[in-house]
Amino acid sequence: MSLSSACRRAAAVTAGAVALTIGLALPALAHVSINPGTAEQGGFTKVAFRVPNERDNASTEKVEVEFPTDHPLPFVSVKPVPGWDVKVVTGKLPKPVTTEYGEITEAVTKVTWSGGKIGPSQFQEFEVSMGMLPKDTDQLTFPTTQTYTGGEVVKWADQPKADGSEADRPVPTLKLTPSTGGDEHGAGAASPSATATVAAHESEAAKPAAAQASSSDGTARLLGGAGLLAGVVGVVVGVLGLRRGGRAS
Repeated sequence: MSLSSACRRAAAVTAGAVALTIGLALPALAHVSINPGTAEQGGFTKVAFRVPNERDNASTEKVEVEFPTDHPLPFVSVKPVPGWDVKVVTGKLPKPVTTEYGEITEAVTKVTWSGGKIGPSQFQEFEVSMGMLPKDTDQLTFPTTQTYTGGEVVKWADQPKADGSEADRPVPTLKLTPSTGGDEHGAGAASPSATATVAAHESEAAKPAAAQASSSDGTARLLGGAGLLAGVVGVVVGVLGLRRGGRAS
């Protein structure tokens, strides 16, 4: 075998391996997912539902995310996405859920984004702040429905397979880890009490600044008045000097 033939064969094998690797990786990358995929139990978090468009001849025009009703989230808020309308649906739970924060009978059951477009080879992230995250489970699932402009509907709601491998259309899952004992409200959002506390601190911090500004303003006015008085005195002295000079002549 000549050197050139060996090189061509090696290049072909390498190209085939790369293509196979990319082909195996693309389906996993194309799944609807939650980012970040983990959060601490008992706190608040901000996540993004990342939705890629998998079709070459259609755009994604609607995304519906179902929220858990067996472990409801008392606080849910969404970040506006330019070009998209958002609808947050709150409904009664199948049965009341008792938590350490009290009994919950109503909660957000679905969030729908529509009116925008995710084109071929594009993705969009839809951000949500939510809490308090339950402490009695290690994960929350969010079945998601993706609708294309051609009418195709894709449901991302499959649980892992029996052998533990990933499903064809896996349900977006948020893994919950035990609290580390730090800030239970997470980095993504703050609870109402935390917000009130921050506001109180800001108010207290603003008082010395306001007093300092008032003091500075008073000092400036005092200096300005003193300067004006000095100017007036100077004018008077100058006028008297001129008069004396005229009399002397």
